[in-house]
Amino acid sequence: MEFSLNGEQQQLKDSLERYLAKNYTFDLRRKQLAAAPAPNHWNAFAEFGLLGIGIAEQFGGMGAQSNLGGTGAAAEDTMLVMECLGRALALEPYVATVVVGGSILQYGAENNGSDGNDGSKARCMQLLNAISTGSVKVALAAHERQGRYKLSYVATTTTKRDDGFLLNGHKAVTLHGDSADTLIISARTKGLVDDEVGISIFLVNKDALGLTIRGYPTNDGLRAAEITLNNVHVSADALIGREHEGYAAIERAIDAGIAAHCAEAVGAMAALVEQTLEYLKSRKQFGVAIGSFQALQHKMVDMFIATEQARSMAILAALKLASADTTERRRTIAAAKSIVGQSARLVAQQAVQLHGGMGVTDELPISHYFKRLTAIDMTYGDAHYHRAQLGEMMLVNP
Repeated sequence: MEFSLNGEQQQLKDSLERYLAKNYTFDLRRKQLAAAPAPNHWNAFAEFGLLGIGIAEQFGGMGAQSNLGGTGAAAEDTMLVMECLGRALALEPYVATVVVGGSILQYGAENNGSDGNDGSKARCMQLLNAISTGSVKVALAAHERQGRYKLSYVATTTTKRDDGFLLNGHKAVTLHGDSADTLIISARTKGLVDDEVGISIFLVNKDALGLTIRGYPTNDGLRAAEITLNNVHVSADALIGREHEGYAAIERAIDAGIAAHCAEAVGAMAALVEQTLEYLKSRKQFGVAIGSFQALQHKMVDMFIATEQARSMAILAALKLASADTTERRRTIAAAKSIVGQSARLVAQQAVQLHGGMGVTDELPISHYFKRLTAIDMTYGDAHYHRAQLGEMMLVNP
């Protein structure tokens, strides 16, 4: 398999890196965190074509720049972008809107609802086009308080009516839910609370009557929200795809999000390795650079190896997203999330240790990378959770 970038990918990478280096510096990011006026990077991302990556051209997107073709190509391009955003510690809801939300909306655009009505398809196509231009943001609200990382745990209920559905329930830790114009909600239309069958997906506008969104900052500087639905009425065309059959689309979208976050973690780890190495070369003790101490050199080697191992797994995860074999895809995603999480923990902790007390100060990027890598590990299941999932899958399908 050829892993080198083609001409279009290299041009995109170079352009994005130049933009981020100039316009997304650490100081500007800190101002953005402090709610000070900051450049609208989302519009710039749209101009770069980043918001259309992975979205098919017939839906207003850019398709893919890779030679692989299909879903694998889209995932490869997303991996390239996410590594750059990981280096920059980007705060924008790229994964929530473009990767996860875009995946589910494409599923809706390509599949009729249960009654064959094209209204839902038209809404999904319209949203995809709006995402590509940067005029709309979406967020998937799929997790609930009692479910932890289990996507099939859905206690949010629906009541079917002649003119649509009534939704009632609560969604927890919805990433970037308070900045979304449209929420994608999973709700149970039949079955027990943790059944995979019986889950449906609905589009809910942020200003819907009965919808409450409580946003809050997360430890790494991003945003999340608690979503409460109290007799929220949605029309029949708000149902994405077929009724009761939404679980597979949600699982695939989350897998795409995990692969994207793995690439983001690689970008953050690579930045930590570079900045720590530079610090060891410049920091002097006993009259010499501390980078000359063999024990510290060994730690740097460990950090470099862990980063490259994580990079390999991020590449594998991106390529396997295109697999028609759900079991193979899920195994690879679980393995990648587990290994990347372990590597991120090692790299982040070593970077802090090698910087000493400076490593935990807010004024240095090291602590911000540490918090972001910790958050990535916890998003959509931490390393321990995915290791357990992988073990269960190996027992069922050796």
